[in-house]
Amino acid sequence: MSMQRVIALVGRPNVGKSTLFNRLTRTRNALVSDFPGLTRDRQYGIGRVGERPYIVVDTGGLSGDTDGVEVFMQQQVQLALEEASAVFFLVDARDGLVPHDQVIAEKVRALNKPVFLLVNKAEGLSHATVAADFYSLGLGEPIAISSAHGENVTSLMHDVLDSLGVSDEEEASLKTLAPGIRIAVVGRPNVGKSTLINRMVGEERVIAFDMPGTTRDSIFVPFERDDQQYTLIDTAGIRRRARVNDMIEKFSVIKAIQAMESAHVVIVMLDGSEGITDQDLHLVGMALESGRGLVLAVNKWDGLTKDQREDIKRQIDLRLSFVSYAEHHFISALHGTGVGLLLGMVKQVYTAATRTLPTPALTRVLQDSLLVHQPPLVRGRRVKMRYAHTGGHNPPIIVIHGNQLDDMPAAYTRFLEQRFRKAFDLYGTPVRIEYKTSENPFADRKNELSDRQIKRKKRMIGFAKANDKRKKRK
Repeated sequence: MSMQRVIALVGRPNVGKSTLFNRLTRTRNALVSDFPGLTRDRQYGIGRVGERPYIVVDTGGLSGDTDGVEVFMQQQVQLALEEASAVFFLVDARDGLVPHDQVIAEKVRALNKPVFLLVNKAEGLSHATVAADFYSLGLGEPIAISSAHGENVTSLMHDVLDSLGVSDEEEASLKTLAPGIRIAVVGRPNVGKSTLINRMVGEERVIAFDMPGTTRDSIFVPFERDDQQYTLIDTAGIRRRARVNDMIEKFSVIKAIQAMESAHVVIVMLDGSEGITDQDLHLVGMALESGRGLVLAVNKWDGLTKDQREDIKRQIDLRLSFVSYAEHHFISALHGTGVGLLLGMVKQVYTAATRTLPTPALTRVLQDSLLVHQPPLVRGRRVKMRYAHTGGHNPPIIVIHGNQLDDMPAAYTRFLEQRFRKAFDLYGTPVRIEYKTSENPFADRKNELSDRQIKRKKRMIGFAKANDKRKKRK
């Protein structure tokens, strides 16, 4: 399990930070507009390059005024920069170098962290020309990109993650200090996370320590039950933004994301007495993005009336239908009701998320699925799927090879996910399907034959014209 990196986006208003955020996370979570200063709070998102995840923090635009920058850096952006593994400093290629960029550059140079100077909105312009103005900022080689069109963004992320890397010490720390099945416990404040952890561990007071390479507020609690090692990861409760006054608490979102990425299974705790809130939906969505096995623990169940219990079940069916694969369990962390079965469920989910899926069995399920329901036509031609194999674990990744798979409808992908889930008991974990279009090894050969046929046709035409001339002379 690699340690995820945090990348902070900084720069003047309207230089394209939110657009780059959406590009890096493949979402539209950040509001994008030509109106400067639209982002007034931080946005958090998860991105991936291959198997390597990273966290992106989109910050509000810096005014560039000396006093304003100083205040803003202390109160807002400074926290993002402290958590960051690298900083993307965005400037505008079309505006060129402005005095405000100089002021911000002085601040980021003092961070003693990797800073990448990105010259945005460079589409249609000479990269060498637009980058030349920004060498004077003293931040190394300017990198010309277009966040709106994606130019040079993918190669940038490969280079950045390669340069950051993951140290052997971090990998060793994660395996040594957090042995066994790692379980992230996340939820809103006062839903009973700490009570649940103490109940599962069997102690009212546990030893907490900080893990190198992780956030300071993530508490790792190793223990053993029935000859199985576990490590519980406790995080600060996540509050609604309107209720967050302490600036440090706002970074509980990053802590939750990092805890999920470090875990094998995520327990999202819900307060049965309050129902399913929007913040609960946000947390479950982040768990879905992390790709980890998921268990929904509805707490304070013993204090609910029959009508309240039925209402909670209806809310789970309606509002959490996008994670219908998740296991859910009704508990009382305070009194211990249902907690004894929770670890068993976690172990089942972990087994499903890390299960070995043989290629012959996957291909057989794929072929059976095609007999039950053929894929739709794409541009008038039938999609062909030949075989499937495993592409990764936690979550299970199934790679399907065939022809014309680039335009596979999402509905058919969901159909295949359900077929594989049922065949291999992959409940409690998301299943990701990747399509690989097979290249025709004879494509070049066909082109050669076509060229030869054209030449032959030309020779035949030449012979025919020569014969006509001979006939006319006769």
